[in-house]
Amino acid sequence: MTSTKITAKNLLANTRLSNISTLLISLFILILLVGFSSAAQAQSHEIASTSIAENHIAAKAGTVSAAASDPVPPSSGPAPAAASGAAGVPDPEIPPAIARELAAMKAEIEELKAELRARLPAPVATTPSTSSASVSASPKINESGAPLPASSVAVSVPSSPLVASTPSASLATSSSSPQTDPAEAAAFTSASAPAPKPMMPDASTAIEQPAQVTAAQSGTPGASKPSKPDPFSLYDYTWLTGNPRIKEVPLDTKFFTPEVRFDVPYTYDFNHPADDTIGGSSEVFRAQEFQVTQAGVGGDFHWDNVQGRFMTQFGMYSETTPRNDASPGRGGWDLDTAYRYISEAYGGYHINALDGINVQAGIFMSYIGLFSYYQFDNWAYQPSYVSSNTPWFFNGMRVQVFVTPKLKIEPWLINGWQSYGRFNNRPGVGGQILWRPNGWFSFVGNQYGLGADTLGVAGRIRYHTDDSIQVKYYDRPGEFLDKMAFTLTGDAGCEHGGDPVAGTAVSCDTNGSKIVDGVRYITPKQDFLGFMAYNRWWFKKDLYAVTIGGGKINNPGRYLVLLPPINGATAITGTPYFTENPGNPFKAWDTSFTFDYMPSQYITFRSEFNHRAANVPYFTGRGGITPPGGDNGNPAAIVPGWTPDLVRDENRMTFAILVMF
Repeated sequence: MTSTKITAKNLLANTRLSNISTLLISLFILILLVGFSSAAQAQSHEIASTSIAENHIAAKAGTVSAAASDPVPPSSGPAPAAASGAAGVPDPEIPPAIARELAAMKAEIEELKAELRARLPAPVATTPSTSSASVSASPKINESGAPLPASSVAVSVPSSPLVASTPSASLATSSSSPQTDPAEAAAFTSASAPAPKPMMPDASTAIEQPAQVTAAQSGTPGASKPSKPDPFSLYDYTWLTGNPRIKEVPLDTKFFTPEVRFDVPYTYDFNHPADDTIGGSSEVFRAQEFQVTQAGVGGDFHWDNVQGRFMTQFGMYSETTPRNDASPGRGGWDLDTAYRYISEAYGGYHINALDGINVQAGIFMSYIGLFSYYQFDNWAYQPSYVSSNTPWFFNGMRVQVFVTPKLKIEPWLINGWQSYGRFNNRPGVGGQILWRPNGWFSFVGNQYGLGADTLGVAGRIRYHTDDSIQVKYYDRPGEFLDKMAFTLTGDAGCEHGGDPVAGTAVSCDTNGSKIVDGVRYITPKQDFLGFMAYNRWWFKKDLYAVTIGGGKINNPGRYLVLLPPINGATAITGTPYFTENPGNPFKAWDTSFTFDYMPSQYITFRSEFNHRAANVPYFTGRGGITPPGGDNGNPAAIVPGWTPDLVRDENRMTFAILVMF
């Protein structure tokens, strides 16, 4: 008898545990089915899955309902078979107390199912597998403030399990430009997604909060606001001169955007200089030779709102750019050697205010004169004088304030006019205003003042204004002639002050004079006035392009004229063969014809003809500008029995391969 009681108790306990385990397994299966059904592509699949789960639970728990309503004593014998999966006969081994407990558990399961259904949001369209966004840990913009090219390496943010996937979603946009091309629409669509964003938090924060993005897209109350577009990202600006045209950086990451450049020209000078030396240019330096103008390697760092950029300048630039800066002639530490191989190097921090504020210090591009320092970015290889003779870089500090996505205000505090150090005892100040209200118009204004930028002349102060517009007036992507645009740049400036007794005093407005100790000294007018204009035509989906342009300057005093490298002369040494004294006249003009073949966004094959002229002998003639036997090491002195061959004009052809990644 005792053995029979123990066996009955064991059977009862095993039966109870078996039924409870069955219910728990069923609950787990239900939760999995609800989760998978919410991620399915069709709502009908969700309903079908839930229905199967309900039937399964009912089949397993049907005996519980029967036992609770009509309990059968254990001695009543075996139960008849169930008529269907939805209604079964109670187990004779289950006592009434356990049956009531199981019924209560079933009710709780039904409540849990209802609560899960209530929490499911409306289906939101995403990509079939993941919701991917190229997220930036810190703002990624180029020198003009426009976002850097989009990365081909996106950070994939997994879709929330509560979001139903659909094949794709189309973002319709409108453009205020006269003609909206697909590239502009694509640029706007890309900007609408949470791609590189000056105000965006770091990447880890963006990845940890996919539900907030989902809520914002679905319009759920309390959802986070959609992110603002990047500055100058609403339209495609790759047509602008001074901007690179690439739209995708192959190895971009959320920490570093690499940049590699190669500029290799061959220039044929019709003057046939004996020493193959070309003067009067900041882009072309040798004739009848292949040369590497620049081999640049660098890029942009961006993480946790901290920014950094560097770019090298191996090749001709490492010699020709430092020699145009006279500031290393003041003081020690050989600044032109220290910075010789660096074209850009600065660090900074991004502030999440307005549409973004960047505070940066170091060597950065100036963009006075519209054209870029890097030929790949420009419509022509040899820009006109108002670009070639004005600063390519500044060394100092700038604050980029993006007031709106279409407007940037950028003040500068810098060492001087394209200088590594100060020329005298004071820095220069200036700033830029960049406004791009739509996809076909751009205005940039650069202003500079208060700098004492003549070495050894502390009282002479420089002022300069440089203002440009660019207009894309034709845009027909489907036509053979698919795009046309023009640029117009105007520059004006002057210097005033100096020592009349030493003969360094000048005037901004007119030729004047000053009386010192009863002696009248002449103060010549020293100013700068110039312009340039270019028109460009693109053909066959931008595979080919033709540019025609030119300009003119008037610069009495020659303070912005590039010194010819006669006998190795530099801005520090000067040369007696081409003086830059107050009152020295200089007028020059030029024109160019450029043909570009662009089979890839990363390369340009360029052919260009240039005609340049001046009112005084300035360009290298057939005899060259190098003394017999080479430079004698004393460019500031007369070489006995020798005179450089300077002429008033030159014609040359340049063929170049320009690469940027």
